[in-house]
Amino acid sequence: MKVDGQCHCGAIAYEAEVQPGSITICHCTDCQTHSGSAFRANIPAPADGFRLTKGTPRTYVKTAASGAKRLLAFCGHCGTPLYACAVEAPAAYSLRIGTIRQRHGLGGPKREIWTKRRLAWVGFSGDVEGFDGQP
Repeated sequence: MKVDGQCHCGAIAYEAEVQPGSITICHCTDCQTHSGSAFRANIPAPADGFRLTKGTPRTYVKTAASGAKRLLAFCGHCGTPLYACAVEAPAAYSLRIGTIRQRHGLGGPKREIWTKRRLAWVGFSGDVEGFDGQP
């Protein structure tokens, strides 16, 4: 499915190819903090199907407790989180669902990760595979 998205202020825009039904919900404390919410919803986009169409995002390299590094991209004007990817030669981009214009057509989540960090009041309906940590 071809999608396009942008930050809240419109300074950064992109287009990508994604597979509907491949959303992951992450409950890790880093995602809670970076999203300013109880979890983060992401969908993968292969690198060969992703391109920025407007602007250049600011980036931040996050180091997880495991030592793994991820590049987080966001708008330098409005602060909207856009995607995450490998620091060097990314094979895929983890797009933030809320920035995708076609988000209502992406289907529900496929899996939840870091469920041991999920807030007690958060729950999703349907058959969603769950993992206590990183699968």
